Amino acid sequence: QVQLVESGGGSVQAGGSLRLSCVASVRTFSAYAMGWFRQAPGKEREFVAAISRSGGSTYYADSVMGRCTISRDKAKNTVYLQMNSLKPEDTAVYYCAADMTWSSSDITAVAGSYDHWGKGTQVTVSS
Repeated sequence: QVQLVESGGGSVQAGGSLRLSCVASVRTFSAYAMGWFRQAPGKEREFVAAISRSGGSTYYADSVMGRCTISRDKAKNTVYLQMNSLKPEDTAVYYCAADMTWSSSDITAVAGSYDHWGKGTQVTVSS
């Protein structure tokens, strides 16, 4: 069973930054494309960012483009989400997800395409 554990969430003032981490307990981390999603109270889970197996392709939601950067460290089986210029509307539980794929470049924003999910980490942005 694949286990994903997020960390790095917390409370920050608007305009601040956070770096989320997701450690994957998998033998071959490079076999998975990785994504970040978030869910605010009363709202559906939404896509934030994704990165391909190779790390060569990234994809961002319009709402965070220019403010967030997704990256991965294969040696540490870890994917990161660097978030800058945070806004109150970024407040949500952030989830890490893994997508098994044969393609080294395939990425997707569709939640249903991801095979494994972490339990989430809370991000709270205050005014």
